Amino acid sequence: MKSHFSLSGGVAMACAVAGTSTMLNGNCSAKTFIAADYATNSTYSAGWSAGQNGGFGFGPWSMDNTGTNLVQNAMDSTSPYDPFGVAWTLFNPEGTTPGPSSPGSQCVNPPTGTDISRAGRAIPGGLQVGQTFSTVIANPDTRTFFRGYTIVLSSGSDNIAYGGAGTALAVGTFQYSIFNGNWYTSQNFNSGRTPLLDTDTTANGMELDVTMTDTNSYHLVMTPLNNPGIAYSEDGTFETNAPVNWVTYQLYNTDSDFYPTLAPCGPDRTDFYIKSMTITPLTLNIQMAGPNVILSWTTNITGLNLESTTNLPVAVWRRHADQRSARETTSRDSCGVDGIERG
Repeated sequence: MKSHFSLSGGVAMACAVAGTSTMLNGNCSAKTFIAADYATNSTYSAGWSAGQNGGFGFGPWSMDNTGTNLVQNAMDSTSPYDPFGVAWTLFNPEGTTPGPSSPGSQCVNPPTGTDISRAGRAIPGGLQVGQTFSTVIANPDTRTFFRGYTIVLSSGSDNIAYGGAGTALAVGTFQYSIFNGNWYTSQNFNSGRTPLLDTDTTANGMELDVTMTDTNSYHLVMTPLNNPGIAYSEDGTFETNAPVNWVTYQLYNTDSDFYPTLAPCGPDRTDFYIKSMTITPLTLNIQMAGPNVILSWTTNITGLNLESTTNLPVAVWRRHADQRSARETTSRDSCGVDGIERG
């Protein structure tokens, strides 16, 4: 089989192997991960700290731009409010205790730093067209004014700071006087936000998927994993055209101190619990259609082309001029097979 998409070599090879192994009848990506890390990885068994990387494809964790000299991040295996059992947890001793309508007392008094805790890591090479960044987090069921958290995809070499310079897309939940607690994105922040509110407080969590559909466009899906039928989705453009090469998790204003020896507050169900993060490649479907083979990929991915060659391994790829679209390629070659030439 000598087909080729103008994607990375690794993706093309994975698709070729999967296509062969499944008799050209299925999904070639087969959940191949470009990057993956999970809170349950043994690297984090003694705690979660800067410089660690229990997975692959991501840069090591950074806790920069938090602004305090106290420990800010820890693996949470003790909090009764952690729905996952073990999760990365943003640790914020500068926060305040939740109150029914107004902020409670500061957990560290006098304050020694900021009330925002940050953790993030690099996406080496940046998110590419067709790739999907995914993360599973807990949805808070305790909400208090001016508290919440965000996940930010950005361009830069470290966590975003105050002002959010480099932000490409922000997704979060925050308790304001309006739109209380609803999830929001950069695009719908001032237009009502998403309809998701306290929709999944179970151990399943909330999954965020952001697919780069073009060099400056995205398709976003946020799914309550106990009720995927009410998932929220939107399409939009990134705030910056620069490469999306960093992800930052932020916890605002809320005490996350489940260690009573360090401060008198916590634990609270407003803690930011993070279960996993992954990046997956474009899904390429390979299907038999009588004597032909149809290659297709999702309709919202643009700018991809089918190419072929009759000479491997020293290949000179030939782009099919009669490609109909990036949605479904059925260009016929001299061998009479749609989109594929055979030696």
